[in-house]
Amino acid sequence: MEGWDPQNLVLPQVSKLRRSHSQYLDQHFNTQTHVSSSSSLLSEWTQHCSDSDHRLRHLRTTLMELTLSWISPSFRAKASLANLKLQLYASSPHPTALRRLLVEELPRLALQLHRIHSIRQYVETTLRLEALVGDLEDAVFYSENYSTGNMFTKFSTSLTSRDIVVKEERLLQAIKAMNDIEEVIVNVEKSQRWHHLLVSVDHRVDKTLAVLRPEALAQHRALLASLGWPPKLLTSKVESGGVSKFPNPLLLMHGDEKKSYAQSFHLLCALQQLHTRREARKFKTSGQQECEMQLWAIDVLVSPLAERMEYHFLKWTEQPEFIFALVYRVTRDFMEGVSDILQPLIDAARLTSYSANEAWVSAMVLILSGFLTKNVFPTLAERYKEKDMKLEVISLWLNLVDLIVGFDKQMQSLLRYETCLLFLDTHTYSKLSRGMSVLVIFCDRPDWLKIWAKMELKDGWKKLKAVLKDARAWQIDDKHRVEFDVSSVCKTFLLSSREAHKAPLVAESALKIALEMMDRCQTLPVILARAKFVRSTVASFFWYFSNVLLLHCKNAELSPENIDDSALVRACESINAARYVESKLQEWSDDVSFLEMKIAENNSNIHEKDKCFTADCFFGEEIKCLAELETNWLMEVVAVLLRHFENLTLEYNHHEDYVDEDQNQTPNEDSAMSDSLIEPLHALKDHLHVLMKNLNRNDFLDLWRSVAEGLDHFICGSILASDVRFSRKRSNLFTADMQALFHVFQPFCARPQAFFPCIRDMLKLLTMSGAEVKQLLVGLSSQKSKKCKQFYGISHLRFDQVEKTLRKMKF
Repeated sequence: MEGWDPQNLVLPQVSKLRRSHSQYLDQHFNTQTHVSSSSSLLSEWTQHCSDSDHRLRHLRTTLMELTLSWISPSFRAKASLANLKLQLYASSPHPTALRRLLVEELPRLALQLHRIHSIRQYVETTLRLEALVGDLEDAVFYSENYSTGNMFTKFSTSLTSRDIVVKEERLLQAIKAMNDIEEVIVNVEKSQRWHHLLVSVDHRVDKTLAVLRPEALAQHRALLASLGWPPKLLTSKVESGGVSKFPNPLLLMHGDEKKSYAQSFHLLCALQQLHTRREARKFKTSGQQECEMQLWAIDVLVSPLAERMEYHFLKWTEQPEFIFALVYRVTRDFMEGVSDILQPLIDAARLTSYSANEAWVSAMVLILSGFLTKNVFPTLAERYKEKDMKLEVISLWLNLVDLIVGFDKQMQSLLRYETCLLFLDTHTYSKLSRGMSVLVIFCDRPDWLKIWAKMELKDGWKKLKAVLKDARAWQIDDKHRVEFDVSSVCKTFLLSSREAHKAPLVAESALKIALEMMDRCQTLPVILARAKFVRSTVASFFWYFSNVLLLHCKNAELSPENIDDSALVRACESINAARYVESKLQEWSDDVSFLEMKIAENNSNIHEKDKCFTADCFFGEEIKCLAELETNWLMEVVAVLLRHFENLTLEYNHHEDYVDEDQNQTPNEDSAMSDSLIEPLHALKDHLHVLMKNLNRNDFLDLWRSVAEGLDHFICGSILASDVRFSRKRSNLFTADMQALFHVFQPFCARPQAFFPCIRDMLKLLTMSGAEVKQLLVGLSSQKSKKCKQFYGISHLRFDQVEKTLRKMKF
């Protein structure tokens, strides 16, 4: 503020002053007295400006000191600070200059500081990772006292205790270094930075691990060999069908041997746990596929055993039952040692997601499936292409499948109380299932799955044809041919068993064949593969079976000219079989396993638009096909009965009983009904009785109601289309005829006339007096015709039919 002279100031115009400045001046210079005391106010302002200038200089100094202490490593930051210092000293304490300092220069300085801090972190992390990776590579590729340049020499069974200790120490150092590296990587990944650094470190660690893992496995294998593993397999009793007990070296360990094995086991488990952790991290961050791993210590235990077992397998390719027996007995006999020795070691290693028994069984299943995949099924698949070898290959293939299914059940029974499958998530259950079934080979080879499905379908069709040759195939149990009791009919419409459906034996045989095909694929571990197999076998089989039922109906040769009871029975047999199989397919589709398969199909169809199953349930299309067959042939039977009734009532339809009262054509005195209607009603009654005895209750209910509906429309239509005129006598005769018709349906319901609404309306009209007829005719011609018709209880005949009936009446 030096050199500042108030006399040299040019006062600004009042209109250009800010509102706050005007208010300040008005407050301090509103009177003459205030103006005279302005010298004291001036001194106060001068002191205030001096203090502000002093504080600003102090702030500059402090800011420079603090900034220089942080950015000393950066020459660019020093230059920026120098420029800022010059700008600060060159600027005045005007508010605009201060605002520019705070808004532009300080944020730029903060950004530079943040960049320097990031560089420092990157350098520090890089140096730390480089040191850790170096320690890991030193531990793995340490060449002191070893001419090979690795931490391991080629192992033999004669390892000294010093060799074992040195190698285990080096392995422990490597595992510790890898754990430290993994912790640093995880912390860095949280901030999602330095991708290239992490990729480089992962590459070096993976390269080192590729050397470390096989050498660690070789060390553990050498230790096992020194303990006498694998034991000798005494297969003579297996070939003779006897039960042999294999010696288990795991149970013979004691003292230092047991301690040394436990230490080696723990190190191998720790290495696998670290590897699993790394793979899980890669799967989460980079989208790599998660690898499915067995327990390495179990694999090392199994691999030399597999080599010995394969020697025997190759001798038994023509007797595969010995192969399955050997694998099962080895698995079962060593189960005790695996559970007692290995499970405590796994628990001590804190591998909570692993079970010794599951890993052991899975590894043994893998031995067998690997042998079959490599040595058995490829040969059979090639021989299947040769026409002269097909029958032999089908027999061998299906026999192998039966052995596999039985073997899978045996192996899974060993783990029956090991795992509660209800509490496993879907992914874990899928992995467990894949490891517990030899049928997984068909999941990995869709072409083999297709061949197997073709064989199963052909075999199932062959069995069904053998059943159809039996004279009893279409037989319905006589003890279930009960009369249709109206009093208890409401209790018997819930059909469940084959007897309740009155289904022939061939329907039960078809379902049994289908169940056998489904049972053989139940251990297929992949749901979609199981769904494809069931589609190709069971679903196709029922399409063939529906054609069998259709052909059986067609062979009945139903004809309205002459209805044969045997033809009606044949139609009933097919309808009953269709109804029974339909109900079973619906029951199967409601099962959880089929719901899962349907969901798997729907999910796969999202990517395979050319394959689309639109049905609501798994067997929806097959159920629909059987339901259509059932409905179509029920309607065919109804149509045949109605046409036959029509043919027999041609004389009645020509109203010969109604032409003239003086004609000799009179009602039968005993029956009080028309003679020409006796035969049609008698035939109808016999046919309905045959159908009642042979058709299931649900379908018979639909059938007789449809017949009643058809007769109702036919008789009314015939009467209205004729020239007959109803006298009182003829009306009474028609009433007697209709009562006889109602009597035919009396065994099926308490009030059969309720199912003949048009005839019932016509009978009401024929019983009306002349005055009522005239009144009704007048009402029909008025605007209140509908209410008039309802007043007389006529609800099913149309207006023109009511009027035509009334005009046929004569009094």
